[in-house]
Amino acid sequence: MNMQGIADRFAPYVLSILRIMSALLLLQHGFSKFFAWPAAMNQPAMFSLYWWAGAIEIVGGVLLLVGLFTRPVAFILAGELAFAYFIGHAPRSFFPIVNNGEAAVLFCFVYFYLAFAGGGPWSVDSVVRRRG
Repeated sequence: MNMQGIADRFAPYVLSILRIMSALLLLQHGFSKFFAWPAAMNQPAMFSLYWWAGAIEIVGGVLLLVGLFTRPVAFILAGELAFAYFIGHAPRSFFPIVNNGEAAVLFCFVYFYLAFAGGGPWSVDSVVRRRG
């Protein structure tokens, strides 16, 4: 089998791995905001913009981790990360390398991609689709 054939065969599974890993990485941000784990952050004031970001990161991260409602959740997360970039990073500088916004930009585009690509074969969405 040539490289193209191998890539085509494994692409759906790598999509699931991308979804799972990006969800785990995002969950760290929400858990740090609310539970000071794995890194301590200032706990956000109730219902502040930072609080809502943490809530979206936890709920969206869990749903994305298991692959439930992947497309709409990923779209919402892409929007949340775009807001995070433009509100929290862009005012400091135009360039993400200068304003420490690379992660927000990368997360935004990964989730935007997942909104169109779906969760892959290792997702609750895939199981529901096969049964229905």
